[in-house]
Amino acid sequence: MIPESFIQDLLARVDVVDVVGRYVQLRKGGANLLGLCPFHNEKSPSFTVSPTKQFYHCFGCGAHGSAITFLIEHTGASFPEAVRTLAGSVGLAVPEEDRRSPQQRAESARRKEEVSRHTQALDTAQSYYLKQLRASAPAIRYLKQRGLTGEIAAQFGLGWSGTDRQGLMQVFPRYDDPVLVESGLVIESEDGRRYDRFRERIMFPIRNARGALIGFGGRIIGKGEPKYLNSPETPVFSKGQELYGLWEARQAIRLEGQVIVVEGYMDVVGLAQLGIGNAVATLGTATTPDHVKKLLRASDKVIFSFDGDKAGRRAAWRALQACLPLLRDDITLRFLFLPDEHDPDSYVREFGAEAFRACMAEAPALSRFLLDELGQRHNLAEAEGRAACLHEAKPLIAMIPPCALRIQIERELARQVQLTPEEMTLIMAQQAKPQPYGAPADGAQPARAAEARAASAAEPRPAPQGAAGEQGAVAEDGTPSFEVPGYLDGDFDGALYDYEPIPDMGTEPPGGGNPPGQGQGWQPRKQGGGGGFGKGQGKGKGGWRRENEVGGVIEPRRPVPTLAKRLLQLLLSHPELVDTMGDQQLEVIDRGPHLGMVRDLIVLAQSSGARHLGALLEAADPESDIHLVLRSMSADVLGQEELPHPQAEWEDALHRIEFDSLRAEMAELAKGGLKEAADRERYQELSQRCAILKRA
Repeated sequence: MIPESFIQDLLARVDVVDVVGRYVQLRKGGANLLGLCPFHNEKSPSFTVSPTKQFYHCFGCGAHGSAITFLIEHTGASFPEAVRTLAGSVGLAVPEEDRRSPQQRAESARRKEEVSRHTQALDTAQSYYLKQLRASAPAIRYLKQRGLTGEIAAQFGLGWSGTDRQGLMQVFPRYDDPVLVESGLVIESEDGRRYDRFRERIMFPIRNARGALIGFGGRIIGKGEPKYLNSPETPVFSKGQELYGLWEARQAIRLEGQVIVVEGYMDVVGLAQLGIGNAVATLGTATTPDHVKKLLRASDKVIFSFDGDKAGRRAAWRALQACLPLLRDDITLRFLFLPDEHDPDSYVREFGAEAFRACMAEAPALSRFLLDELGQRHNLAEAEGRAACLHEAKPLIAMIPPCALRIQIERELARQVQLTPEEMTLIMAQQAKPQPYGAPADGAQPARAAEARAASAAEPRPAPQGAAGEQGAVAEDGTPSFEVPGYLDGDFDGALYDYEPIPDMGTEPPGGGNPPGQGQGWQPRKQGGGGGFGKGQGKGKGGWRRENEVGGVIEPRRPVPTLAKRLLQLLLSHPELVDTMGDQQLEVIDRGPHLGMVRDLIVLAQSSGARHLGALLEAADPESDIHLVLRSMSADVLGQEELPHPQAEWEDALHRIEFDSLRAEMAELAKGGLKEAADRERYQELSQRCAILKRA
């Protein structure tokens, strides 16, 4: 494990502008630099690099991170590889730190050695297959008949398995080595005899997202079954997770702005030969959610191409179901059905690449395919057919995360089955939250709750004892009474800070004014050009959205109220404030409700030494709440101008937190009637401190 202190030292030495600038042409745009995003296709630059905050952010696709993250995402390097690359560029040696238990280290070493042995065996076999292809006239003739050139064959690393039952014995002196069976290169029969898995087949090497060889696919060139044969499941290869051609197509996918999913290796290679290099294929299995996740990491536009026969439509329907839980508003999924007599390769050869691109542009969207398929399965001219259609559709729509696309599909389906949008919403709510047997009908419980709230509001509320008279007056029971200061007016049954709507965590409450529960007595000092923490301020953009996950909006485990978000933005925009923090200021923060995330950020920065947002992202645990907060706020921080007096803004915020905590404590004392001398003394102390804070 690489020590965190070294990572922070490395990020302090490298410049994210230099790292990104090696791959992206950047130009000056105010305090930041702009360029075309390398992670998605765009015509106008939305990719921004901040030299002061040392991170990048794309306002088009949401990609963001530090110099380390950029190398990982853009080059496919692992985290250690990216760190070593950057360290080498500034002349640093990477130290290693291992805090794992002896058992964990032993298991990790065993796993690493196993992967290494499998990779070496696969690489050796690939060299053998390449050599065999150069010497095989029938294999070369077959590739030429399929219209493939030597250049494309070399690009995809195509080979030939040979016809010998034990051909690999030529390159593996120990043909009985267990790794040959474990890696799927050799089959061992029940009687112990061994033979090569692949014979008389064109070999297609399968690489993972980093370009490492993990398995093979073989296409027989003569008669025999199966036509396509894949490596079995191994420690480094799983058919349900990998896509053929994704590594080779990565650049074309970025240039085209979309990825095409076809059914076979030859379709991928044949399309590349004809100038369509952004195609990938599943490995003889139905499309899985893991496939869809990888596709959406590669591009926000995916086109599935299937045969137009019944088998093709069944495969498309399974792919659609795998896509539903991953739908988002910022992606496009389409389904292309070619004529029965054509696959993508043959279609392009007959009609040309531009005709195929035109077909892709006109391919129905996922929503249209979903609704049309449901409509074809049921007689929509009858009430029973419409009800059956809705019955089949409900669990499918329930799989879609909450987003605008889901609402659009629900409304389209409502028109299709002759329901109003309100009726559809009610039916979908019943699907999501089935009522237990015997429970009241929908709407009964909310109505009763509303009636109860109205009745409660109509009842007179008793005033706190001693709260009505002048200061120093005596209540009916003889105890001294204190006047409650004006800044304690209000209802203290609620929290001082309410949670705001997700995903927009920076909005004003309806009607303007202070956020819920914030008193009228506090007026912070005003600084020119500052955002401040006063009433009616704090509008923000930001949203809780995490790309390249399961899609949809992901709410945080701990919602962030507005005040906390403003404090986080202030710290991230002015990281030098962290250097002035002491235990006393942390103690004040601890008094404020829902400010634990602010304390987490301060502790993270002080313990790791990270200051800029990019470095903080690297220092935070990827599964922690603070990491989610940092990711969600990256766009806000990038576009926020620096304040002229950040220290004054920070002190204002601390005064506000302390003021509200004192106010809450005074309210509790007032509710108790201030009968005890200690309570009255404490009340006076708090009142004096509040007065000082108001004058500060």
